[in-house]
Amino acid sequence: MLFLILSILCSVTVGIIFKVGRKQNLNISQVVAWNYMMALILCYFFFSPDLKAINATAPWQIYIPLGILLPTIFLFLAASIKHMGIVKTDAAQRLSLFIPIVAAWFLFGEEFSKIKLLAFLIALPALVLILSKKTDNQNGKWLYPAVVLVGFGAIDILFKQIALATSLPFTTSLFITFGISLVVILIYVIYEASIKKVSFKSSNLYFGLLVGLFNFGNILFYLKAHQAFAKNPSTVFAAMNMGVIVIGSLVGVLIFKEKLNSKNYVGLTFALVAIILITYSQMMVA
Repeated sequence: MLFLILSILCSVTVGIIFKVGRKQNLNISQVVAWNYMMALILCYFFFSPDLKAINATAPWQIYIPLGILLPTIFLFLAASIKHMGIVKTDAAQRLSLFIPIVAAWFLFGEEFSKIKLLAFLIALPALVLILSKKTDNQNGKWLYPAVVLVGFGAIDILFKQIALATSLPFTTSLFITFGISLVVILIYVIYEASIKKVSFKSSNLYFGLLVGLFNFGNILFYLKAHQAFAKNPSTVFAAMNMGVIVIGSLVGVLIFKEKLNSKNYVGLTFALVAIILITYSQMMVA
C-alpha cells in the first residue's frame, strides 16, 4: 500500500510543481526537456535497460509516436493546470482511462458489459460538469484539459501495445521512449532559442529536474504497486485514479484556493462513481 500512496503523491506533486512554477515565469518547454533528462538518467540507473538488445526489430512504430506524444501532452498538461487548475486537469487526466477501454471494444472486439456502459453514461456528463466554467469556456481554455484527456488515453493505448510486444523488456522500451521524447522536446527548445530568442534560465533547470524526479517516482512506485498487488491489479487501478482525483482536488481547493462551482463538485462525484464502476467491471472479468 505504501508504494501506491507514494505513486499518488508523486503524480499530484507534478501538478503542484507546475502550479507553483506559474509564478516563476518558467519556460515550459525547457522544464519538460530537463524533466525527460532526469527521467532518462533515473530510468537507466534504476531499471538497467538492456541497450545491447535494441535493434531494427524493436517496435519503432510504437516508440516514435509515443515519444512524440509524451512531451506534447506534457506541454498541454502544464497549460491546462495554468488555465484550468489542478482539480480539473487531474480529473480530465484520470477520465482518459475510458479511451483505451473504448479502443479495446472497437479495435480488439472486447465485449462491453452493462456496468461498463453505465460507467460511460456517467463519465460523459462528469466531464462536462467538471469543465463547466463560463469565463474559461468562453475563451476556449477548456480545450487544454480536453487534449489532456484524449492525449493520455492515446498514450495509455500505446503503452499497452508496448507491454504486449515481447521483443524487448518493458523497462528498456521505457528508456527508448524517454530518449525519443527528450530529442523531440530539445528540437523545440532549440527552435525557441534560435528563432524566438528565448533565453535559458536556471529556474527552468531546477523545476524541470524536480518534475522529472516526481514523474519518474510516479512510474517507479506505480510499477512496484502492481508487483505488490500482482493478484489484484484492479486495486491499484482504482486507488490510483480515485486517489489522484481526491487528493488533487483537496490540494487545488485548500492550498491554491481554486474556485469550483456546484456543477464541478457534482462532476467530480460522477467521475469517482464512473471509475469505481469501470474498476468493478474489470474485476468481474478477472
